[in-house]
Amino acid sequence: MRTEEFAGRVAIVTGAAGGIGQAVVLALVDLGAAVAAVDLDGEALRALERKANVGRQAVRGFTADVREPADAVVAEVERRLGPVDFLVNGAGVLRPGPALEMGPDDWDAVLSVNAGGVFHFSTAAARRMVERGRGAVVTVSSNAAGVPRTRMSAYCASKAAATAFTKALGLELAVHGIRCNVVAPGSTDTAMLRSLWTDDSGPANSLAGSLPEYRVGIPLRKFATPEDIADAVVFLLSDRAAHITLQDLYVDGGAALGR
Repeated sequence: MRTEEFAGRVAIVTGAAGGIGQAVVLALVDLGAAVAAVDLDGEALRALERKANVGRQAVRGFTADVREPADAVVAEVERRLGPVDFLVNGAGVLRPGPALEMGPDDWDAVLSVNAGGVFHFSTAAARRMVERGRGAVVTVSSNAAGVPRTRMSAYCASKAAATAFTKALGLELAVHGIRCNVVAPGSTDTAMLRSLWTDDSGPANSLAGSLPEYRVGIPLRKFATPEDIADAVVFLLSDRAAHITLQDLYVDGGAALGR
């Protein structure tokens, strides 16, 4: 049942055209929020607007590169939608491969989006939140931030950096009444996960784990859906989590064994 829990609230979601990003946008809209959907893919943003704006104009797309400073984007969001209450850092990329075969361009590409994007948008939004003495930030990280993965060194490093930055920022912003938390998904049914499967055994191996890669399976024996992740994000943004900050919530079906 739809509620108006976030009526009158404005949210920015980066990586809004991705699987998790779209689920977060739609969940926020369903709770009454106005959402600035940020992504580099302008065509996908327009499709998201058409999907979300059924009976109301709740989502506006903003084409932007999270690798760049975000002050101008946040200012434009506030000009068009109003003061920003929530930020969800959802933009992310993955370039898998052995660490010793990785070039500096791949390293920079992953770190600049997954960590740099969190820095740019978090600081730009938080400066305005501080002026108002309220706000909440959620960074979508990964359980790979805390559990080493073969062929994913840059991704692990970038997500660890994003996680640590979000918590450190939250410590500084707590005095201003601003909460900063992290949601760490495991294997989620998205295009990013499917890109790691090289043959028909990919899904089964992801569920059961792989001894040669030192990777356990998923105790719940199922993949997360993007909506599972969105539910966790929405909870941490909500007043139900009013006394929760600096937390890293793993939503991975137990794959990290409760780390």
